[in-house]
Amino acid sequence: FSVLCSAILSSYLLGERLNLLGKLGCMLSLVGSTVMVIHAPEDEQVTTLDEMSSKLKEPGFLAYAAILLAVCFFLIFYLAPRYGQSNILIYLTICSVIGAFSVSSVKGLGIAIKGFFAGQPVLQHPLTWILVITLVASITTQINYLNKSLDIFNTSLVFPIYYVLFTTIVITTSIILFKEWVTMTVVDIIGTVCGFLTIILGVFLLHAFKDMDVSLGNLPQVLQSGQQAPVTRDDKNVLIEVDNSSIAPEDKPKVFMIYT
Repeated sequence: FSVLCSAILSSYLLGERLNLLGKLGCMLSLVGSTVMVIHAPEDEQVTTLDEMSSKLKEPGFLAYAAILLAVCFFLIFYLAPRYGQSNILIYLTICSVIGAFSVSSVKGLGIAIKGFFAGQPVLQHPLTWILVITLVASITTQINYLNKSLDIFNTSLVFPIYYVLFTTIVITTSIILFKEWVTMTVVDIIGTVCGFLTIILGVFLLHAFKDMDVSLGNLPQVLQSGQQAPVTRDDKNVLIEVDNSSIAPEDKPKVFMIYT
């Protein structure tokens, strides 16, 4: 719902265009994410901070978290300064990877809040404050890079791609943290893979053909002509275009150097 709303509102309020292929990409992304969520196993019941702490200390999750942190630091300090202004996936991947820590922190804090109202000494537990610091740092980073992405790229492209990446990372984190893959059946595995492939197809349609002027109105002409549809450039990506082809070479000023 948020993906469709952002696409519609950005079209009407911000004047940003989303062509027919982009709309199909949004729908495929939503369908793929829905299929993944349907076939994802249920969360393992964790009721205390001690149980949550034991889950976080397991070697599998620690290795996964270390890989996510390494990828995030590589994106932030190497790729973002070089390609962040031109590649929409850089900033959104940072937000999605950090989202794995924010969702895990929210789940842990939810357990802490329940324990607090149940009279448990959750404020004395060090994991509570670790989760609070992690949540604040991760949400701050997500907001920062999401705003950078929205300042540069089309809103109707940012939200669907961010939704897809974020959902995929969160489901993967939940499966690894709570070992949900152990209880997955063959049908659930096939459904998850098919949903992920559908998401990839949707993102490809959304991103690869974003500059093509394709709609239901001109679709018959585009198919009959067999030529590439007209290209429309987003004003966020191209500030100005200067065509100097009309200036003949002989009309250009000449400079003579005299040596004595």
